[in-house]
Amino acid sequence: MIHDLDEIVPGHAAARQARGALLIDVREDDERAGGMPAGAIGIPLGAVAERIAEVEADRGREILTICASGKRSLRAVHALRDLGYTNLASVAGGFLRWNAEGLPLAEGGLGADALERYSRHLLLPEVGVAGQGRLARARVALIGAGGLGSPAAFYLAAAGIGRLTLIDDDVVDKSNLQRQILHADERVGMAKIASARIALAALNPAVDLRTHGARLSAANVEELIRDHDVVIDGADNFPTRYLLSAACRQLKIPLVYGAVHRFAGQVSVFDARDAQSPCYRCLFPEPPAAEDAPNCAEAGVLGVLPGTIGLMQATEAIKLVLGIGVPLVGRLLCYDALAATFRELRLPRDPQCPGCGEHAVFNGYADVAQICASA
Repeated sequence: MIHDLDEIVPGHAAARQARGALLIDVREDDERAGGMPAGAIGIPLGAVAERIAEVEADRGREILTICASGKRSLRAVHALRDLGYTNLASVAGGFLRWNAEGLPLAEGGLGADALERYSRHLLLPEVGVAGQGRLARARVALIGAGGLGSPAAFYLAAAGIGRLTLIDDDVVDKSNLQRQILHADERVGMAKIASARIALAALNPAVDLRTHGARLSAANVEELIRDHDVVIDGADNFPTRYLLSAACRQLKIPLVYGAVHRFAGQVSVFDARDAQSPCYRCLFPEPPAAEDAPNCAEAGVLGVLPGTIGLMQATEAIKLVLGIGVPLVGRLLCYDALAATFRELRLPRDPQCPGCGEHAVFNGYADVAQICASA
């Protein structure tokens, strides 16, 4: 039977700990990796009865127990009482409440803000503390702060990507606001990277946001994307996409591709680390003529469509960082907004591909840029 006397609030527990009480964190090792109360000793609930004598043989010493929410710590109190320990209490609300009240934490771990901010990630076995740490160390480059880049940037920042690099040389135009949700009416005329910084810093100030107001070119493409773990293609033109594809292959960086046109969009992943992965030029060996591939300004686009595709790109990037799930390598996912249907097409590596085929020769980025210039 549980008694109210078995529980004390975190503030009282911290005060008693300061006066000499022993605080035992009975969560599992992976839970405690994200942070634990300062001065606490970690012993999983299942090992408390076996190990308590090693930690404290004096059955009269005051011992406090804490878990995530206060349920397991009550069970620990009762287990210790059965062993003859007499001065016991469980911390009500557990570590969640301890953290929320700003009480001292041990060095290391994610820290109080991260534990609260990413608490829903931490509940997922596929992410957890270790995965959230990988996200915090990840470096993602996002080419374009427009229709695709807006939702991708928002959700990558929200997910806790450690460093997010935005590359865009454009300014906010009123016509952008129908789909480019990073920006606002009051920022029309502002550089998109400056506008994006305002929005993303307001969402998650912990993200290391780096911005470059430049257009990708043969001269700067490697410099701008080098040292990133994933690159997201949010570009709206073929020259940039061909340069990105070539650079990501040279630098062995996964490239998350996305594109939209009127009411349709597509997503894929080109991963140069995978010998079986196609590249962008397996999909488009040569750039189409300008009249065959009009941009949004010429053909129009449903405002919500880039949101759908950009979110898929962010999802693929997070999967790549965490090493979970099955990325869209060798698959082209096509979305029809009007029919509300998805269609998956196989996209194998082309042995004759001019970008990654058996006889492909890389002659430098200037040659890649010239391919598009002459199309």
